[in-house]
Amino acid sequence: MQAVSDGPKLEIQMLHDRVLVRLSPEEGERRSSGGIVIPATAQVARRLAWGDVLGVGNSVRNVKIGDRVLFNPEDQLEVEIQGEGHLVMRERDIHAVATERTEHGTGLYL
Repeated sequence: MQAVSDGPKLEIQMLHDRVLVRLSPEEGERRSSGGIVIPATAQVARRLAWGDVLGVGNSVRNVKIGDRVLFNPEDQLEVEIQGEGHLVMRERDIHAVATERTEHGTGLYL
């Protein structure tokens, strides 16, 4: 009997309006614009997170592989792929996209 992990490698294809995102590494402590150090353990308000898009379904219109997206990580489903945690979400759960190809951006940059 052959174990599942010994079989052929299968490529992951996202379906419909789903997006596969890898969370950006946490930055630890941060600095406010006034220079105040905010420790990583400080609880502020619910915080949105940035992540990198690794896959998109065929119904996704505004997000491409390689984009950085802003979303609420608490409302998403987590999956482990090759020992790393990734999130699966609907395109409508993404609040913003940071990309080089903007048509009507905010004028703000990462």
